[in-house]
Amino acid sequence: MKKNTTFFQQLLIFTLGFFCLIVFAQPYPSKSIKILVGFSPGGVPDIAARVISQKLTEKWGQPVIVENKLGAGSNIAAQILSTSTADGYTLLSISSAHAIAPSIYSKLPFDPQKDFSGVTLTSTGPAFVIVSPQLGVNTMSEFLALARSKPGQLNFASAGTGSGSHFAIELLKSQTNIDLVHIPFKGIPEALTETIAGRTHIFISPYATAVQLVKDGKAKAIAVTSSSRVTDFPDLPTVSESGVPGYKWIFWYAILAPAKTPKPILEKLHQEIASILKLSEVKQKFQPLGIDPVSNSPDEMDRLITDEIAVFKKLANAAQIKPE
Repeated sequence: MKKNTTFFQQLLIFTLGFFCLIVFAQPYPSKSIKILVGFSPGGVPDIAARVISQKLTEKWGQPVIVENKLGAGSNIAAQILSTSTADGYTLLSISSAHAIAPSIYSKLPFDPQKDFSGVTLTSTGPAFVIVSPQLGVNTMSEFLALARSKPGQLNFASAGTGSGSHFAIELLKSQTNIDLVHIPFKGIPEALTETIAGRTHIFISPYATAVQLVKDGKAKAIAVTSSSRVTDFPDLPTVSESGVPGYKWIFWYAILAPAKTPKPILEKLHQEIASILKLSEVKQKFQPLGIDPVSNSPDEMDRLITDEIAVFKKLANAAQIKPE
């Protein structure tokens, strides 16, 4: 009986080992891939995912499907990824909001650092500094002078407490020592509309949202938040050029995989997506959104998230933003 038990144990081990050999010997990808997006269709994370999915499908001959999983500021999509099998068949297209989440949520159903592996950045983009036309200021220096002369009397709009547009102004406040009152709204369109109408005084808007309004003269932009001027607005200075040396605020977008995804798969994904982002047709699709296709390595992506989480936590503490 003991001999038979040993034989069956050995047979089971051999069978399991052979099965694993077959499974892991399959080339990646050998089936369809899913890219989750925690935002509505039409936003940068969604568009980036769809551009990449189309090109990966063409290259690999396997369907790459985009699924929008909305809710909780993209945290629902992130939670789904955190519990997905780490085999490279489920990915997530994120924005820099992913690194903000630990500063504004006291209990997340995932760890933004430990539960994910970076694949690559997909793009970065600047923002406009939009001011109310009723303020009568035409430059960043003029706005700062006005704010300093009226501490606590000017306000700023945001797309909600803890949003990127909120932190962008908090960074400006920390570097200029101005006192502005926060007026949060439900989203970017409302915050932009209220500032154009003059009911709020300043708003840092993602480029894609405001670009046409700025071109049409309906929104008054006094600066851009990137480290260099943008091609479409060569006469519009950066914030750093306008009296706030070193100020830079960039919205970034990236692809993540579940933690413990095998490195060869991460590297293959990174290499393929990086090559896609270099295509001229991809650059043309991104240009109207005011974003530049950019890639980095999986390790660099992990470090970026770690560094950004630290920056946002510092800003949240200084601004007394309490996690919900």
